Amino acid sequence: MQSLDLDSLRLTALPADLAPDLWELSAYDNDLTSLPDSLWELGELRMLNVAANRIGEVSPKISRLTTLHTLDLGHNALTSLPDSLGDLTSLDRYLYLSDNRLTAVPESLGGLVKLRYLSVTDNLLTVLPDSIGGMAGLRELRLYGNQLTALPDSVGDLSRLRELHLRGNHLTEVPSSIGRLDDLRELGLRDNRLTALPAEIGDLVALRVLDLRNNELTALPDAIEKLPALEKLDLRWNKRLKMPVWLLDLERRGCVVLT
Repeated sequence: MQSLDLDSLRLTALPADLAPDLWELSAYDNDLTSLPDSLWELGELRMLNVAANRIGEVSPKISRLTTLHTLDLGHNALTSLPDSLGDLTSLDRYLYLSDNRLTAVPESLGGLVKLRYLSVTDNLLTVLPDSIGGMAGLRELRLYGNQLTALPDSVGDLSRLRELHLRGNHLTEVPSSIGRLDDLRELGLRDNRLTALPAEIGDLVALRVLDLRNNELTALPDAIEKLPALEKLDLRWNKRLKMPVWLLDLERRGCVVLT
């Protein structure tokens, strides 16, 4: 047996006799509150989905799942994660941790150098570890709906990042290192507390969408005008923002500007 689907069965526990050669296990939308030790013995598991349960803790033994490519722990009751999560170096597709009660993610997460998609939305994060810059394979990073007040400078090391979603945090500034994200296509910063943006934002040569809605901006760096790929700039609900005259030039170029 290579795949086992246990979705939406109102299970309160996983079966104890899981096939040792299992490749994919999905137990989405049940009533699980914990995961059995037998799960960590599935040495060939590629995909594990236990989202939408009531799981409050993940064992450090999760590091034994050395062939895992995709892991979904979203929509549970997790308040912390084991450091051993960073030992899952085979994770290269998807790590979903959204809608839990996490106040931090472990430093070890920086060891997931192959991972392409990370979502930690709708948690209670206040800081990110500097090690996040080590996640060199990331294409998409979703962190909206947290309590982040700042980003580490190391975010600029995510050279393959294409989408960065930070809506609904407490950010007052963005590090200048963000300008090093040469492949970034979409940057979502709406619903924060930004009062200014770094001039280096003008170095985002691939940026297509810049969402700055509902912040506390009073001015924009002129460098935004020079963004060659920009298709949409959303500035709505920045009550104190003085609109620069060069917005007209952006519109003439075909960029949609919303004020």
